[in-house]
Amino acid sequence: MDSQLLTSSRWKDFHMTTFQKPLDLFWFIPVSGDGPYLGSEKGHRPPDFRYLKEIAQAVDRLGFGGVLIPTGRNCDDPWAIAAALASHTEKLKFLAALRPGNASPTYFARQAAAIDRISNGRFIVNVVTGGNPSELAGDGIFLPHDERYAHTAEFLTVFNGLLAGNKVDFDGRHIKVTGGRLGFPPVQQHFPVWFGGSSEPALDVAAEHVDVYLSWAEPVDQVAKKIARVRQKAKARSRKLRFGLRVHFVVRETEDEAWSAADRLIADLSDDVIAAAQANFAKQSDSVGQQRMSALHGRGRRDNLVIAPNL
Repeated sequence: MDSQLLTSSRWKDFHMTTFQKPLDLFWFIPVSGDGPYLGSEKGHRPPDFRYLKEIAQAVDRLGFGGVLIPTGRNCDDPWAIAAALASHTEKLKFLAALRPGNASPTYFARQAAAIDRISNGRFIVNVVTGGNPSELAGDGIFLPHDERYAHTAEFLTVFNGLLAGNKVDFDGRHIKVTGGRLGFPPVQQHFPVWFGGSSEPALDVAAEHVDVYLSWAEPVDQVAKKIARVRQKAKARSRKLRFGLRVHFVVRETEDEAWSAADRLIADLSDDVIAAAQANFAKQSDSVGQQRMSALHGRGRRDNLVIAPNL
């Protein structure tokens, strides 16, 4: 359980009064499957394409701005799914995860431009450097934490340059490109890049290279401090960023109904299963953001889950 649940609409309303325009709300394409209970096979739906297409078409009709498509060893490929769903939707944007170590920036740039053309300008990349060394090793990525973000910075220098229409020559510590260019450009004049990470190297990558910085949902004061830090770093580079939260919503007519629905989600998770999952997570992950989240609720204690009003 590495995602926060936001019940009711109070926290959302707080933020909507803070900004000059309403929030953009994205749905979620469950490329690892989903179901009515977390951590349980009961009622599990596999991520077959017909089901994913039904979700995408439904949220497209409902007017949601886009959908997040995650990546990982337990996920079907987000870019292939985005390209396939683009031809079955009209306005929906696809925020597809990208792990920089999985391929060269020139290859990913060609793929991004192609999917942007297929979708007529509805493709967004969510750069996920990765926080689980054992999973990363399965993809052939063996860099330690800070070096992964150094690699991500070099990757985005090349990736963004190519999608901006530039010829790229780059000689870095991790990436070398000579005469890189795109033969077929994207539809969007400025190709959008989103990114998340809570460590200091991650904040530097955000300030230098991305358009939208994503944070996990934490107590408001903690999120505010992190956003202020990213803004400060971006200002030092004469840049401005937008911000988003990676959070699941539980929305019902009343607060009690929302909490009841949230409780049902974890009804089949025993304390032993939670403790084992948290221990495994602590052993495997070196993600600063994930560690911050886990520490908020005593590493999964069922009696200490609320970290802010309705969160």
